[in-house]
Amino acid sequence: MLVTIFLIIIGFLLLIFGADLLVRGSSNIAKRFHIPEMLIGLTIVALGTSMPELMITISSANKGATDLIIGNAIGSNLCNLLLILSVTAILRPIELEGDVKIVHLPVAYLSTLAILIMGVGAFGSQPGVISKKDGELLIILYGIYFLYPILIEIKDIWKSGRENKKNHEKPKISILLSLVFVAIGAILLKFGGDLVVDEASELATLFGISQSVIGLTIVAIGTALPEMITSIIAIIKEEGGLAVGNLIGSCILNAFLILGTGAIITPLTFSSEFYSDLILLASSILFIWISCFIGRKDTITRYKAGVLLVAYVIYMIQLFR
Repeated sequence: MLVTIFLIIIGFLLLIFGADLLVRGSSNIAKRFHIPEMLIGLTIVALGTSMPELMITISSANKGATDLIIGNAIGSNLCNLLLILSVTAILRPIELEGDVKIVHLPVAYLSTLAILIMGVGAFGSQPGVISKKDGELLIILYGIYFLYPILIEIKDIWKSGRENKKNHEKPKISILLSLVFVAIGAILLKFGGDLVVDEASELATLFGISQSVIGLTIVAIGTALPEMITSIIAIIKEEGGLAVGNLIGSCILNAFLILGTGAIITPLTFSSEFYSDLILLASSILFIWISCFIGRKDTITRYKAGVLLVAYVIYMIQLFR
């Protein structure tokens, strides 16, 4: 058992270091070609911090561990919003920007509802299954969401003609070394993802726990580590908007891209226990959104964060009852 837990930790470390190398290498290549910093953040960094979830999804789909895929996606989102966001806001209350309220929170809520609706077969697929067609639709929806802020940024640059908005920072490493970082990062992600999936499944068997619970807890928290580190660093630097944007953006990516990719590889069996998890997730997003319009508007206060944290503790206790 100890060996299994040790190997899971090693797998998580490989995922984190692999994602870091991939982001560093890709960012330096982007800087070499003067790609705006905003676009780097929306594309390379956003995808890089979600690479652990994506690699575990691909590995799980190839091994037929579909409960682990859905549990990882939903569990990561619950961890992002109820645990990481609450702890971050307790450290320092977070002021939400206009786009978060107007665009990102509503999209996060709708993405959760979309998964819930697909699970009951309302889109024409078999109830309890997220089909390949559902997966294709999720990927399309993510593409639309992904392109929106990029097009807005490009439009602003073109309209204003302000070249200073471009990223003219000199790359810290050469193109060759950047490519080496990308290659090594991809390899570490592949092996880390396989290791976590294999050993997490073994752990579930040892304790007689379902793969869905393992995905909702150990795997979800482990793959949320990049978002956790990013958010804590952001709040220390007094960049609360970056922290909440990273967490909400990751939730949308998990719902659309992660589950969409898994469903395209293999149909995802939707266990009945996931419905209550999705309802909790949707309710949490709705609470955050509504709270933006009451009390201290546009701010996630320590009180609001405390409510989220208590909800997560109760949820975790209920999982292992």
